[in-house]
Amino acid sequence: MPRPSTFSIAAFDPNVKAWGVAVASKFPAVGAVVPWVRAGSGAVATQSYANTSYGPRGLELMDSGMTAEQALERLLAEDEGRSQRQVGLIDMYGGAATFTGDSCHSWAGGRTGHHYAVQGNILTGERVIDAMAGEFESAGGNLPQRLLTALHAGDRAGGDRRGRQSAAIYVAREAAGYGGMNDRWIDYRVDDDLDPVPRLMELLQLHELYFGESEESQRLPIQGEVHDRLKAIVIAHAYLSAEAADDESAFIAVLDSFFGNENFEERSDAAAGWIDEPVYTYLLKKFES
Repeated sequence: MPRPSTFSIAAFDPNVKAWGVAVASKFPAVGAVVPWVRAGSGAVATQSYANTSYGPRGLELMDSGMTAEQALERLLAEDEGRSQRQVGLIDMYGGAATFTGDSCHSWAGGRTGHHYAVQGNILTGERVIDAMAGEFESAGGNLPQRLLTALHAGDRAGGDRRGRQSAAIYVAREAAGYGGMNDRWIDYRVDDDLDPVPRLMELLQLHELYFGESEESQRLPIQGEVHDRLKAIVIAHAYLSAEAADDESAFIAVLDSFFGNENFEERSDAAAGWIDEPVYTYLLKKFES
């Protein structure tokens, strides 16, 4: 049976009550196997001949009030194949537990710290786990950023000794999903790539670009150079004809359409005359290059 031989981190952010898992492997679509997260319950990373029932079962046990250690003990007691398993758990309070069976392929192991568990198997060495733990402890930013910073550190410290193929991140926080309708804050996967972790980091940056929000001080007025460069873009890309270039009301109308087409209607307002600076920078890079 193919085995997701991976390195992963499961963690909790008490400031915003978020739980998440980031994982990478020389295995296709590792995100379909390893990460299991539920807001208010915890997070589970199950790998090495992965017993995927550890995901929903572990979350169920922790949702009932068990600590990560207690849930881990129950999972292992119910699994005759536990010697081949590797798993990390974070409970609803941020308590951490990790387990590496003695039949996992070397190098294999894990460690826990304050609100996190890191683990991996078929690694280039223990330095992978050490790099991940150290980077998570020192990294700034929100939980998704810290998880990927840690994953990248492990990847660059050697990662899976067989190579690279896929990576994933899954983070849950109450009502943090699209439109506030679910708890899926971050859910991105790179299923088959020669260097998946940097690509996953790029996807997180895009998420923050599309769904983030700038302070009002970062909003640029659509005046002067900003106005002129945006007008040049919409003319060059056939939103506005050159003949209508001097019609300001026509320009504002097509600019609004342009922002909507690029999915930036939440970070710009042509009629009100502003655009978030990160979005403006992105549009220049995309359309002027």
